Parts: sequence; structure tokens; C-alpha cells
Amino acid sequence: MTKTDQQTLRMAAIAGVLAMIQSQGDDPGQIARNPGMPWSQDHRRMFSGKSSLLNHRASRSPWK
Repeated sequence: MTKTDQQTLRMAAIAGVLAMIQSQGDDPGQIARNPGMPWSQDHRRMFSGKSSLLNHRASRSPWK
């Protein structure tokens, strides 16, 4: 096999694996990127010294 044949087969195998992962639902590698429940978001914000999630959301409110 030539080098380009091997590269083509490798790319096809990678594309096949990615297609299978996406067809099975949520990718376990991407779950951690979701912000999570509001309770978790609030505690992370407060732990890092930011204002609470309630205050953060209220500050963007157009009803002031």
C-alpha cells in the first residue's frame, strides 16, 4: 500500500468512529462542557468570587 492509501484509510476509519459516537447520543467527552444545573453554576460562580447567578441574571434584565 502506498502512503496516500494508508492516509485515506486512516481518515475513513476516524470518520467512521466519529459517526458511530455521534449516532449513539451524547459524547462522553462533551458532557463536561455543559454548564450544568443552575445550583451548580451558582456555586461555581460564588466560589470563584463572582456574584450569584440570580444577581447575574437580574443584571441583564431589561425591566430595570
